[in-house]
Amino acid sequence: MKAYQLVLCLAVTAVLAGCNTFAGAGKDIERGGEVVQEAARDVQKKL
Repeated sequence: MKAYQLVLCLAVTAVLAGCNTFAGAGKDIERGGEVVQEAARDVQKKL
């Protein structure tokens, strides 16, 4: 569990470090949310 949290924190840090502006960060975060939603839909279809 701790390894997962560490990887998640590092991934979030890398994504935010790649953003040039707060607007860019917002778009990146929004896209991340869309990816999570798409994954959830895929899981629901498989059930």
